[in-house]
Amino acid sequence: MEIKMGEGGAESALFAADLLRMYLHYAESKKWKTEIIEQTTSDLGGIKDIQLAIKSNTNDPAEGVWAHLKYEGGVHRVQRVPATESQGRIHTSAAGVLVFPEVDEPEEVEINHNDLKIDVYRSSGPGGQSVNTTDSAVRITHLPTGIVVAMQNEKSQLQNKEAGMRVLRARVLARQQEEIDAAASLVRKGQIRTMDRSERIRTYNFPENRIADHRTGYKAYNLDTVMNGALDAVIESCILADEATRLAEIGDHD
Repeated sequence: MEIKMGEGGAESALFAADLLRMYLHYAESKKWKTEIIEQTTSDLGGIKDIQLAIKSNTNDPAEGVWAHLKYEGGVHRVQRVPATESQGRIHTSAAGVLVFPEVDEPEEVEINHNDLKIDVYRSSGPGGQSVNTTDSAVRITHLPTGIVVAMQNEKSQLQNKEAGMRVLRARVLARQQEEIDAAASLVRKGQIRTMDRSERIRTYNFPENRIADHRTGYKAYNLDTVMNGALDAVIESCILADEATRLAEIGDHD
């Protein structure tokens, strides 16, 4: 999973950090393991960009991480009074979430080393100051797709390269899946677009304590508990809507 700040500047970064906490609490409630791979923080304690891996403890795909979190990809909109707002005005900002299955076996995704452009540079901390005297940060560009992954959290160049390749494989697999889905989209016009990065999927309205999912019509006034990880009802609405769409398609083909 990747969470990125979007429109709204500092407030967007703070909201991205709130989304991270929400997903970590949700994963904890499911007894899933989480691992932060790379993150860039903002000055006020927000998050500009974070990548994390989430792993379940079950072999049942229906109970797994992907089955539940694949509906989280898209633009998450927040409406609230920012901590930086002195007039008490409600602002609207957004953060983006990307979700894709990790490649369990590297052989699943064939990446030719000749297709990679690898640059090394010095890690930088907040404000751009160098935090490392060696060129340990790594930027990997996958030339056929243009996908770029940058890693600097680890101490060594080798560790950053390994972490970068792990993320790159997941992104290449997601790109391949997107292309398959795009080819099938003529058949599934009404599907919940789980990988659409531009779609505003949900609104978090803090003054009204309201959570609303725009794809399923789900609405509830328990945003405070949702932000603490109580995501089951919201995600269940996505699963049911997706199942209903699939069943309708089967009926159309009969």
